[in-house]
Amino acid sequence: MKKIRDYIHMLVDMRNENKWSKAYDIIMLIAIFIGIFPLMFRSTNTLFWIFDLVSGICYIIDYIMRWSTADYKSKRKPWAAFLLYPFTPMAIIDLLSILPIVNLLSPTFKLARVSRLFKTMSVFKVIRYFEPLEIVMSVMRRQIVVLCTVFTLAVFYIFITALIMFNAEEQINPETGELLFATFFDAFYWSACTLTTVGYGDIYPISQIGRLISIISAMVGIAIIALPSGIITAGYMEEMRSRREAKNKKVNTDN
Repeated sequence: MKKIRDYIHMLVDMRNENKWSKAYDIIMLIAIFIGIFPLMFRSTNTLFWIFDLVSGICYIIDYIMRWSTADYKSKRKPWAAFLLYPFTPMAIIDLLSILPIVNLLSPTFKLARVSRLFKTMSVFKVIRYFEPLEIVMSVMRRQIVVLCTVFTLAVFYIFITALIMFNAEEQINPETGELLFATFFDAFYWSACTLTTVGYGDIYPISQIGRLISIISAMVGIAIIALPSGIITAGYMEEMRSRREAKNKKVNTDN
């Protein structure tokens, strides 16, 4: 029994470099793709039903295999690892991805109404099988404190800029006859779009003071938005270097 569990763990662990583990990752990536492909269409047909069934079966098998080897990567006691595994973030995503298969068995079931929403959860499963994304998530977990600080700074700046603009821009929108920023939420929405340099253009100031505030907000926004990118990029390169060194060390040890 232990040999079977060892083989299953080797199969589902993406860090293994053997051909079977790689083949398993490719199969699961294909299952994820065919699972989310029907979500790109409003209509349904037999092919989409088959896609949903095949991907759902793959998700169920994967969930069982990972649950059966939950103690391998856990620092807890085996019984605790098995008990707590369903409550881990990725296990919850796996379960939500599996639930839509109920819609195939009983289309009238109430869960069918939100099955498309649950099926979108399978997109996050790609993180487990696509190493670059897994590395990014690992970096974000390690830098969570710094990233949260930057996020807090961004939200605070959006709030302050929105507050200034809401009180500074009192011009009337010629198209609606109402204030350009009728509510504080309008100003907050504008500030968020400006900070992120999205600039939809549906709400914008027309007074000189409002435009000046927009210029300053946009310039500061570029700097704030660049912070997370720099943090993640530096962490990504460091993680790649560490993994490369660990892999070389393992090869030298085996030889």
